[in-house]
Amino acid sequence: MLICVSGRGWYQEWGCEPRELRPGDVVNIPAGVKHWHGAAKDSWFQHLAMEVPGEEARTEWCEAVDGEAYGQLG
Repeated sequence: MLICVSGRGWYQEWGCEPRELRPGDVVNIPAGVKHWHGAAKDSWFQHLAMEVPGEEARTEWCEAVDGEAYGQLG
């Protein structure tokens, strides 16, 4: 789960459109959903990330976000 605290950022699940994040926005991310999140290119971004323990659940860090795709975000 992500809770946006301040600044402006983006969240995107694999194969879906990106979603802009602003303070107070909450994103519930089910286990196994490939995604990325980070600051907008013209802002800083502060968030809280919480993980609920589960069986056979773990964090898996994937490839970096493509710079060209990131640069197209507003």
